[in-house]
Amino acid sequence: MANLERAYAADIKIRMADQKLTRDGVDVKVEEFTKEGTVYEKNGLRVTAFEVNHGEAVKPAFGYRIDYAGHGVLISGDTRVDENVVKYGAGADLLVHQVFAVKPELMKNPAIQTIAAHHATPQEAGTVFTRAHPKLAVYTHLSLIGTPTAPSVTTDEIVAQTRETYDGPLVVGEDLMCFEIGAKGVAVYWRGAR
Repeated sequence: MANLERAYAADIKIRMADQKLTRDGVDVKVEEFTKEGTVYEKNGLRVTAFEVNHGEAVKPAFGYRIDYAGHGVLISGDTRVDENVVKYGAGADLLVHQVFAVKPELMKNPAIQTIAAHHATPQEAGTVFTRAHPKLAVYTHLSLIGTPTAPSVTTDEIVAQTRETYDGPLVVGEDLMCFEIGAKGVAVYWRGAR
């Protein structure tokens, strides 16, 4: 965080001088954690961190469950298939999961195999969705590697592969996509439209 502040030092200085902003608007207060459990709780909002499997060398890696007013959102974080995602995602209103997909011919490449070993495929994520039963499953952090001779997998192909193991509600996330969770379910809005 200190390096990030240094990177924005000129911007911070200008905004404080020009806009008369106070220093506390840019101060960062870090509370690190290294194990599972509640990492934030205030005014009925609870954030629970849980470990996920992002590979043997990437430890710890966490997913998060956010609960408020009887509703829950799970964010898988970067992970392979992990029982904790199923456990903490059970019955969530929204289960947001990362996904990795490439054309089969690229899986011969050792570098691609290494990347794949740290992530869930659409079929694997679909199995997680099936077991957790969210009201809506959403993909984020799409890792779609391609080359000039083997183009990236399309979002339609990701959905088709997911449908091999999951037949429930599914959305492929996009920049500026919003979700509104309420008594009637989960509404999806694109690019700020309502």
